[in-house]
Amino acid sequence: MASLRVALVQHASGLEPDGNRALLDRLAPAGADLVVFPEAFARDFGPAGADVSPYAEPADGPFATELARVAGDRGSTVVAGMFERGDDPDRPFNTLLARGAADAAYRKIHLYDSFGYRESDRLSAGPTSPVVFDLNGFGVGLMTCYDLRFPELARALVDAGAEVLLVPAAWVAGPHKVDHWRTLVRARAIENTAFVVAVGQPGPRYTGHSLAVDPFGEVLAEAGDGPEVVTAVVEHTVLERARRTNPSLANRRM
Repeated sequence: MASLRVALVQHASGLEPDGNRALLDRLAPAGADLVVFPEAFARDFGPAGADVSPYAEPADGPFATELARVAGDRGSTVVAGMFERGDDPDRPFNTLLARGAADAAYRKIHLYDSFGYRESDRLSAGPTSPVVFDLNGFGVGLMTCYDLRFPELARALVDAGAEVLLVPAAWVAGPHKVDHWRTLVRARAIENTAFVVAVGQPGPRYTGHSLAVDPFGEVLAEAGDGPEVVTAVVEHTVLERARRTNPSLANRRM
């Protein structure tokens, strides 16, 4: 049966795009089918409220080109976050790119207007259509950071065929934040009987604790709060067993 070897690369992006492109090659491990980097890996957000539009690139720009090169070199699909130029030059998209065996782009739907932040002041929200791509016999759905707090997006992705939910993030540190992160990642896995692979930037600014969770809610791998690469294997037999044991998707009445 189908399986995916997944690498979760928990590492901080810096303020210099050239350096972050170099990190893709330095940090992406060999031997994984899917390598996942955090949100905003092409360039960190910078100080709270900073203008990120000068660092926005097209979806075929230098970051995307290097992402594709690294994916080809590793024989993997690589996912990472960037700021993408859109119709509004002052408010780019917060975009996830997948390059390699799969080629996809997801523009973050739910902007982080919470916990004292106003992401919508400097970024544009993407269209509400779910983004799912196929990889090694799995449907893989894309979400970004704050999207995790909106169960309707995870369910829409699963309805569109996702069996693995990827959540690259820059989950800002603070009171309750690690607990919220771990709880919500496990909840999205359990309620959707899906795998969830959630990859964050490390502390001290962000929470770290990247983790992979199976459809029963079991944690397959978890990082600490510092830079780290952890791996997990996603197996279709586990997904099928979970959906037989807990057929909540089939039992829905709404």
